[in-house]
Formats: sequence, C-alpha cells, structure tokens
Amino acid sequence: MTSQAQVRRLLSLVPYLREHDGAAVADVAAAFGVSPKTLRADLNVLWMCGMPGLSPGDLIDIDMDAVDGEGVIHLSNADYLTRPLRLTADEALALVLALRTLREIAGPDQRAATDRALAKLEGAAQATPTGSASVAVTSATEDVRATLADALQRGRRLDLTYDTATRDETTQRSVDPLRLFVLDGFGYLEAWCYRAEGLRTFRLDRIADAAVTDVAVEKHDVELADLSAGWFAGLADAPVVTLELAREAAWVAEYYPTETTAPGPDGGVVATFRVTDPAWLRHLLLRLGGSARVLSPSGAGDAAAEAAQEALAAYESVGL
Repeated sequence: MTSQAQVRRLLSLVPYLREHDGAAVADVAAAFGVSPKTLRADLNVLWMCGMPGLSPGDLIDIDMDAVDGEGVIHLSNADYLTRPLRLTADEALALVLALRTLREIAGPDQRAATDRALAKLEGAAQATPTGSASVAVTSATEDVRATLADALQRGRRLDLTYDTATRDETTQRSVDPLRLFVLDGFGYLEAWCYRAEGLRTFRLDRIADAAVTDVAVEKHDVELADLSAGWFAGLADAPVVTLELAREAAWVAEYYPTETTAPGPDGGVVATFRVTDPAWLRHLLLRLGGSARVLSPSGAGDAAAEAAQEALAAYESVGL
C-alpha cells in the first residue's frame, strides 16, 4: 500500500462514512476494495486528522470502541467537510483536462461516469475557458478498451494480439492486467506477461485484439513504478545513445521515447535514447541501415555492424 493510494482513499472515506453512519467494517472495506485490517489502519490515521490547532475539538472523532467491539463505524466532528468546494480557474481546468485524459483509456461504464462528471464540472466552471484546451491521447479502439476495462474490473487474464515494435512482428500474449495509464500522450496497459515471464508495458494502439479469459489473475510479487515524473525517472542509470537520423528515419524520434532531440543535417534529427536492451538498439540500426549513424558512445553500433557483415557473408556464400 503506497501513501499516495492511502491519501486518495482517505479523501473518499470521510464523506462516505458521513453518509453511511454505523456502516459495518466489512461492508466499508469491501466498498473500497481493501481488507478490514487496512481499513482499521486508515481509521487510525483519520483519528489524528482535523482542523489546525490539533486539540481534541479540532480532530475528526471515530468511535474506535464500536469499531473493535461491534464492528461498525461512527464518525463525527467532520461537519466542516460539508462546505461546498470552491475551485480556482486553474484547478477547475486541471480537473477537466485530467478527466478528458482518463476518458481516452476508459471502458464504456467508466466513460459514462466520466462524461457525467465532466458535464457537472464544466457547468460549475462556466468562467473557466475549458473549451479552449484539448487532450490528445493515442489509445486503443473502443472494443479493445472495453475488453481491458472488463478484465481489470473482474480480475481476469487477457489474451492479447500485440504488434511488437522492436521486432516488427505480431505476437500472442497471455497477461494478467495490473493497470491502465496515460503518459506522454499515449495510453498503456501494464501487465504480467507469461510469454516474457515478467512485468511488461503494452502501448494501447499496438494491441490489435484482446479477449477476456475465464482464468483469474494471479498475485505477482512486483512493484509498479511511479511514472509521475516520466519514463526516464526510473531509467537514470540506463546508458544514453545518441543517433543521427536521416530525414527518412526521423520518424524514430517520434515513435520511441527520447531524452533530447535536435535538428540534424539535411532535414534529419539528432536524438538521444535511454537504452536498457542492447538487442533493441541492434535491431533498430539493422532496420534503418544507412539512415542512422551512432554518434555516441563509441562502439554502441558494433553489434549491428557485425550482424550486417555476417548477413552479407551468408548471402555471398550462397551466390546471392
């Protein structure tokens, strides 16, 4: 359980408990998708929260004797949370854009709920120019999004038909879905892949087909990365490779995540990449041929050059 997840849950838990006084611990835990033990820990945190001053009269009050003895929750002294929320123009715009982004990876049910929230928020923020801002997310087809959302909601394994960019091939994958997210304008599925036997991230627009199976997802001992600072926050130690891409290969700097880009000779691009898999770089250089040149580090393109020489020698040996 991360602290961020707990804070998000606590912000929802207080209004829920105010509307459901005397709710059973087991029912509340089920409603929030946590164990009773985790909910008990949340209540211990709420017990120490309140208005500035931190005297007993300033803190939220929870009858912990009822929690432990009767298994029910009574929350009081949180009436100030009923005051209407007042958003600034920037806050309202940020929420609208966040909801529009979420809508691009949501399934039908979630999209309907998102549309209702957007309508209310945009109506309440009439003075905010939300219509002048737009969100562009490259995502999957509506059918694929619906399938992914269904699998995540029901905790079921997925069979994917996936276009692998690094090898120019279409593969069949059996995966346990973990989360959907948007980063740098693309939608992604993070899942445990049984073909790779590890955690993998799948770009939604490269999922050609998806089917929900009857197999329940298994628990995997993995920790999902915090990507709030971007892809490269977790790749700080990965080697940096700089490529000079000719005009016809400039698409590479748009297709793959880059650290920096700059104009190159004759309409080309000079781009730097964080490379965690040397096989990816080797394949890319072979694919681009003379349209790419390694600027740094020295020797980064040797494996691709050797593979090209071996291929030429093989052709010569059969008289081609």
